[in-house]
Amino acid sequence: MNVREMFDLSNKVAIVTGGGRGIGKFIATGLAEAGSDLVIASRKAQTLEKTAKEIEALGVKCFPVECDMSIEDDIHNLVNFTMKTFGTVDILVNNAGVTWGAPTLDYPLDKWEKIFDVNVKGVWILTQAVAKIMKEKGGGKIINLSSFYGFRGAFEEVHPAIAYNSSKAAINLLTMNLAAKLGKYNIYINAIAPGFFKTDMMKYLWNPEMKSMLDLTLGQIPISKAGEEDDVKGLAVFLASKASDYITGAIIPVDGGLLTK
Repeated sequence: MNVREMFDLSNKVAIVTGGGRGIGKFIATGLAEAGSDLVIASRKAQTLEKTAKEIEALGVKCFPVECDMSIEDDIHNLVNFTMKTFGTVDILVNNAGVTWGAPTLDYPLDKWEKIFDVNVKGVWILTQAVAKIMKEKGGGKIINLSSFYGFRGAFEEVHPAIAYNSSKAAINLLTMNLAAKLGKYNIYINAIAPGFFKTDMMKYLWNPEMKSMLDLTLGQIPISKAGEEDDVKGLAVFLASKASDYITGAIIPVDGGLLTK
């Protein structure tokens, strides 16, 4: 097969959760540039609608759907909408996630539960529902979003969010476990583990008064720069396409080398 054909996502349908902004938007844009139609989901309708219009300008279909990944009915409504609109799901990107910072010994249980509800349980509910569709159609590609924090702990002063690291470690093992169990259905499941990315949520670090903090953060990265859109969307297209048909159960860091230290 020609390499261009291997990466072509024309006539594919993708769901991207958390697709309205940040890394989710980067990935959704990459899939659209490769030809895929999309359903993007998050809790914020205004952001979703703006992103959907930008993506449709690339020449594909893109529908925004409000969805809180901690609410099971919302998740099933997302799947039902996609099936009603397109009749299939070829690609699922489990990107939506939340975090909460607090001292470890005072970490509130309700925040722990919220993080696991969105970052783990919601991912499982959506993946199970979509995998059933993929099994019936003969296969599909699922991409989970982990984090470099899913491989390591962090000092309290650096990252006081004990539940977040734990939830992403759970995603790593869920990815490997599902890959082992669903490979016989031609369902490929891999994870991307981003490091420090320049997104709208992190843009405050580029304010002049935050220069020392930004320098400290970038100083921990071997290539001394934050990730941007082009650093993740190519990998997402690879994992969503035929080019990755002998890869499943992998967790791939996209972190500028952070995990080498």
